Amino acid sequence: MKIKHIALSVALALGASNIAMAQETSSSIEGSITTPSGTPAAGTKITVIHVPSGSSKTVETNSNGTFSLSGLRVGGPYRVIVDSTVFQDTTVDDVFLTLGETFNVGLQLDETSNIEVINVTASRLAATAFGQISPSATFDLDDLQKAPSINRNITDIIRMDPRVYVDETRGDANPVQCVGKSNRFNSLTVDGVKLNDSFGLGSSGYPTVRMPFSYDAIDQVSVEIAPFDAVYTGFTGCNINAVTKSGTNTVKGGLFFDYGSDALQGDSLEGDNINLPDNSDKRFGFNVGFPLVQDKLFAFVSYEKYEGNSIFTRGTIDSGAINEVSLRQEDLNEIVRIANDLYQYDPGPVPTSLPEEDEKILLKLDWNINYDHRLSYTYNYNDGNFFNTSDGSSNEFELLNHIYEIGAELNSHQLSFYSDWTNKFSTEVRLSHLELDNRQISIENQSGLVGGGNFGEVQVRVVNPDSSDVVTVYLGGDDSRQANDLDYDVAGLILRGKYVTDNDHTFTFGYEREELDVFNVFVQHTETELRFRSIADFESGNPSAIYYNNAPSQDPNDAAAVWDYAINSLYVQDEFYPTDNLKLKVGLRYDWYTTDSRPVENTEFTADYGFANNANLDGEGLIQPRIGFNYSLTDSTDLRGGLGIFSGGNPNVWFSNNFSNNNVLQFGQRGRNFGYTDGSRSLFDDDVVYRGVEDGVPSGPGYGIPSELYDGVSAGQGDNNEINYFDPDFKIPTETKLSFGATHVTEQDYVLQADLLVSVTKDQAIVLRGDLEQTGTNAEGYPIYDSVRMPSFVLTNSSEDSTSYTVSFGLMKSWDNGISLTTGYAYNHAEDVQPMTSSVAFSNYQYRAFTDPQEQVSSLSDYNIEHRLTVAMTYDVQFFDGYDTTFSAFGLIQSGRPYSRTIPRDDVNDIYGFNPYLDSNNVLPIGNKRNGEDGSWWNKVDVRVSQQLPGFVKGHNASIFFVIDNFTNLLNDDWGIAERVSFNTVDFDDTTPENRQGDASLWQMRIGLNYNF
Repeated sequence: MKIKHIALSVALALGASNIAMAQETSSSIEGSITTPSGTPAAGTKITVIHVPSGSSKTVETNSNGTFSLSGLRVGGPYRVIVDSTVFQDTTVDDVFLTLGETFNVGLQLDETSNIEVINVTASRLAATAFGQISPSATFDLDDLQKAPSINRNITDIIRMDPRVYVDETRGDANPVQCVGKSNRFNSLTVDGVKLNDSFGLGSSGYPTVRMPFSYDAIDQVSVEIAPFDAVYTGFTGCNINAVTKSGTNTVKGGLFFDYGSDALQGDSLEGDNINLPDNSDKRFGFNVGFPLVQDKLFAFVSYEKYEGNSIFTRGTIDSGAINEVSLRQEDLNEIVRIANDLYQYDPGPVPTSLPEEDEKILLKLDWNINYDHRLSYTYNYNDGNFFNTSDGSSNEFELLNHIYEIGAELNSHQLSFYSDWTNKFSTEVRLSHLELDNRQISIENQSGLVGGGNFGEVQVRVVNPDSSDVVTVYLGGDDSRQANDLDYDVAGLILRGKYVTDNDHTFTFGYEREELDVFNVFVQHTETELRFRSIADFESGNPSAIYYNNAPSQDPNDAAAVWDYAINSLYVQDEFYPTDNLKLKVGLRYDWYTTDSRPVENTEFTADYGFANNANLDGEGLIQPRIGFNYSLTDSTDLRGGLGIFSGGNPNVWFSNNFSNNNVLQFGQRGRNFGYTDGSRSLFDDDVVYRGVEDGVPSGPGYGIPSELYDGVSAGQGDNNEINYFDPDFKIPTETKLSFGATHVTEQDYVLQADLLVSVTKDQAIVLRGDLEQTGTNAEGYPIYDSVRMPSFVLTNSSEDSTSYTVSFGLMKSWDNGISLTTGYAYNHAEDVQPMTSSVAFSNYQYRAFTDPQEQVSSLSDYNIEHRLTVAMTYDVQFFDGYDTTFSAFGLIQSGRPYSRTIPRDDVNDIYGFNPYLDSNNVLPIGNKRNGEDGSWWNKVDVRVSQQLPGFVKGHNASIFFVIDNFTNLLNDDWGIAERVSFNTVDFDDTTPENRQGDASLWQMRIGLNYNF
């Protein structure tokens, strides 16, 4: 056999099982070795060497000429030595393994000759082109280093896949939405540890406020949308799987520094001058891998620090701010004057910037115990914060003390033990533990303690006489951060085995357990919330509403939700080849919940409803069958597909609400119960007694609680609005995914891909009122409801299924002149019954569009991006001999997010007569459908340019670089403009529903330096 034939065989086989396993941190190599006549080459010795570390594994082919080695490090290069006592020896070099892939070596040996060893170089292009079973994307170290990643975040990388939408209008959060699904339904694993937002408060998907590990620590990252593999769990959107670098026998690492400032940003948008606050930020860090014991024990360490500013871009009319609100400066001045003079409270100025920081440490140890056993340990630390607005819609305006800090400290540990017990049987044991301390503290709360603020929230409604626009001005401590604290632990165990039979069936089987323990304090209005219909009412002390909530002890910690549960899993899977060209993967997974935690029973609820409000998930289980295939149609074309059931990703905060809002642990009182909101009493009246006043502050409105409200809560009277309960018949939501795709490589080495994905969501989680019954229909056609039981919100399942589908195409090509191109297009139609955009049951029920608030109608999802086209290109050239210059660009063209035209907020309660009470412009006109309007398209190009330079010593090198986000806007301030509605509903008569998103629209640049050794 000619060498070129061997090379072709390896190239086509490289991706034959190109599917990255969830929670996988290793890879494997398997293959089939035949004699020159095509019969099995039994007894052939196979040695696999990880060149950087010198570690190796050896195995002999079985009677069928096949072999399998697992538990191998991701990356490479590897050398595969095929040593035959009868035929010509062969060596395959430059083998690189990708996140859980099975590298398939299919070789036909030559007769012996005077050539000592035949050498073959593996094709890395083929590893990404062939063998996939499902829609996926994998990005290696080269992609990570060259991409125009201004955020140093994996979201800058995975957005290259057109099926993965990253919402860049959300500041640093960058929520990831895969195929039109909520970011809450994704999963992230790093070195086998789930690093999800396990509670579900944030929008980024991370447990921390930024990516919890250094960008330079990543070796590879992959996105799996529908992996038909039984080891996958915990998502219905997509699984993002990253593996970090490891140490080797060579000391290798790097340093980096980059910098940004307002001087490196645009100063105009669409002809409008933009006044940016003075700000600058810097990031710096290092990573190094080294041997502790040659060929045996290795370490890798990475560190990264960020020091910058939270920027606030809102201002009054004619202020020159990026985002101007329809609020006159004289009206704002009057509110501030009243707050200082009458309430004796300084609400602070208009916020412009506040200091923020982030620090990350990752330590990884790899121990090659012997040829058959390997141990790996990873420690990850992250602590960071930023400052955020709570009420930042286009018709809202916040002063400084209403801003709040979001921060989190994470510590995680992961230990993996890989063993090859025989040539046929291997195992992996993994233990993990994660601790998270989340903090959300209003600037008003200088003590940082739960319930430690001095002044409550004040809302003042302002009407602009020139435009009739209505804006609400917020001052004091944000109502949702007056008592808010979250801590949780996640402990994990994975026991996984793999057995290869003599007839080449690979069985994977395992048991997993994940335990979650939660302590969550979330009590709104512990310092009160005061609402005023006008500036005049604010001045006279006549509120339209007063809210006060707390535990009867007046310590909000006593109202904490403390609960836990465990998810247990068993799975088994068979992977085999019925024919030489067809690979099948057939698996079955069973997940079930165990818990002793139950919400505290509310006996009044039990009497009213006939069942208790203390249901939980104990014993709930789900069987998830999956089957996938890959079929090699020709040497240049393969087909793939599968069918399977998936579950996971439903945020635990929805479940936690049932522990917090049971009207037993905390109670609420309203000012209307005591004549404070009908104009008959002023907050400044002499007979008003204020309780719960902190030491050293005035006794008055905002600082204290009117005694009637305070004493009512102390006596355990009142309620916490509607009670939240969990449907006793709740079923675990599922998503059935069906996929079919193809890959073709042309004679000119263009790689073409196409995929179809169809998903059917069943039993999706929704929030309904549990107390309403329809009694009729009004003249307009809207239902009439009556509250016949204790008012409640129930977390339940929808009886309506939702069907979604995605069609995607991709093209890849690399040229010898240094140019590489990857482009793709995705058409997406995703549906759901409720968007479930919030962490609070009340908000999930209210803030959506509907004709009937109790309806179950599958409609276009709030998260759907119908069209998305992406292009990524790099060009490597040497203008200076021996030193690379790299130009990189990423461009996107995408349609906007949909929204709904609805009836104005002031009119919706006239329709429903406050049954239920509606707090938003959420009612559709009869005949309209949810998300019937299309948002504006957005297009932009990001660029990166780097120039390699000589290092201080031989073998070292440096590089300088710059990255420009929205280079399109730099070229012309009318280009690259992002516009979107503030939320998912817009008044039907609003002629300008969308607002310019200044942060995403304005170009910005970062400059930096890398030094590699």
